[in-house]
Amino acid sequence: MIRENIAETEEKIAEACKRAGRDRSEVTLIAVSKTKPVEMLREAYDAGARDFGENRVQELMEKMPSMPEDVRWHMIGHLQRNKVKYIVGKVWMIHSVDSLELAEEISKEAVKRQVKVRILLEVNVAEEESKFGVTVQEAVSLAEAVAKLPGIQIEGLMTIAPYVENQEENRIHFRKLKQLSVDIYSKNIDNISMNVLSMGMTGDYSVAVEEGATCVRVGTGIFGERKGMVV
Repeated sequence: MIRENIAETEEKIAEACKRAGRDRSEVTLIAVSKTKPVEMLREAYDAGARDFGENRVQELMEKMPSMPEDVRWHMIGHLQRNKVKYIVGKVWMIHSVDSLELAEEISKEAVKRQVKVRILLEVNVAEEESKFGVTVQEAVSLAEAVAKLPGIQIEGLMTIAPYVENQEENRIHFRKLKQLSVDIYSKNIDNISMNVLSMGMTGDYSVAVEEGATCVRVGTGIFGERKGMVV
């Protein structure tokens, strides 16, 4: 099942890229493996998945030793400052940096370990009360402040769009995040590249790709339903 799901997802990403005049190589498929057993992750790995997204630090740390070393781990869930020390230098990218205080903690650990940490700033484009992330208006000042910290490279932006039945409803949010990345990039701030746009999940990744996503985070579409949630 997982192999077929990955193949189907890859096909839909390729179709969306074609519609948008983009190259398929511009988009990374992240298999969102939270709550899934390692056996399922290995099945996804055998089907070609190399990027895995986890929401909880403890779960990520438990799975990491059981998976091949070439896996790229993405921390996509809300990150508490007291958990930062466990993942700095071990994950490929942290998608969910939503405050200067969190960035400062990441910077502190990065300097201590003499590593450079790739991060994305999480933006709550739709301004949903239930979601983490800064507003579009706050994002520029946060980017400017975080960019000054040592040991951090701001690679781009991330958003979690609302759950919708019709993915077209989220196009406006993806378009806003893309425009925000262009606006930030145009300021030519040192230590900011804006090469990564992490947006789009199982229900809306095709539209996200059409609007410029470089990372899509697909859980249910690869691993199946999880307690009624679609990710």
